[in-house]
Amino acid sequence: MEIDQLETPVVVVDVERLEANIRRLQVYLDEHGIANWPHIKTHKIPWIAQQQIAAGAAGITCQKIGEAEIMARAGMEKIFLPYNILGAAKLSRLMKLAQQIELSVTADSAVTIDGLSAAAREHNLALPVLVEFDTGLSRCGVPTPEQAADLARRIEATPNLVFDGLMTYPVNPQTDIFVREVKGLLSNDGIAVRRVSVGGTPQMWQAHQHPDVTEYRAGMYVYGDRYTLRSGAMQLEQVAFSLIATVVSRPTPERGILDAGSKSLSSDLMGLEGHGLILEYPQARIYHLSEEHGHVDFSDCPQRPVIGERVTVIPNHCCSVTNLFNQVVAVRQGRVETVWSVAARGAVQ
Repeated sequence: MEIDQLETPVVVVDVERLEANIRRLQVYLDEHGIANWPHIKTHKIPWIAQQQIAAGAAGITCQKIGEAEIMARAGMEKIFLPYNILGAAKLSRLMKLAQQIELSVTADSAVTIDGLSAAAREHNLALPVLVEFDTGLSRCGVPTPEQAADLARRIEATPNLVFDGLMTYPVNPQTDIFVREVKGLLSNDGIAVRRVSVGGTPQMWQAHQHPDVTEYRAGMYVYGDRYTLRSGAMQLEQVAFSLIATVVSRPTPERGILDAGSKSLSSDLMGLEGHGLILEYPQARIYHLSEEHGHVDFSDCPQRPVIGERVTVIPNHCCSVTNLFNQVVAVRQGRVETVWSVAARGAVQ
């Protein structure tokens, strides 16, 4: 089947570019002795995770237990889950998963640590736990090296848990300072920081500039999107991910409507103006999204589309768009090669 036979809106992935992106980062990390733990929340597709492992990844990273369960069933044997797991139901699922695969997790509070310990003790498991720290994102993570060191000591002294290292997102110059201070604080206790896990596709080519980093988690690098392009981490000819839409209305000479709205392109702006880049009309601006309509200003375009014309959109954020579709179409040299089920779509628990 040719691409122009696909019904729109549809997400397509150029398999050759995808494979090249997987190889490119793996080669770079291998050259610098950094373990690759790619984040599958970008694609949520077992076949792609398998390609990442085959290329040399040490394991995969999942954000939620639901993702990890799906990936484990697909044969992934080493999974890092950098998220605070709380509550009896989730801890029970986590322990079942830890009995099947090599699993590690993170914590940024005594509450999380104590819950992990009780669950691991009940199942007679030794669970590796990393301490999450914050270096500016103001999301999860302890804000000071002293707090990180205190949690590391607590993990090390807690039954059925093993302190495995430090984790943050994204990597930045503050990361190195923070890690060195924690290592200094723990040195008198004889506690080693075995792993320093960091991530962020925009920063991935600078990973080697952080001497304490032992592993890297990137997600968007497999696909690319408009945000990744703006960061300079990828070039347009490397982007493997796009959405094909149809111009379904031209109410005025300047305005057009696509059959892709917030339920296809997502509402993520990622600090960008507009909701995507239209390759055929780069001067156009997708200035508004309703649920099933993409509102486009074509006034700056020397030529403008006709009703029924198909356009190719590079979304702002590939991760959120992936989670909106049941299937992704894999294409090679302009022809449909296969259709992937987005197996971990909606796995947010």
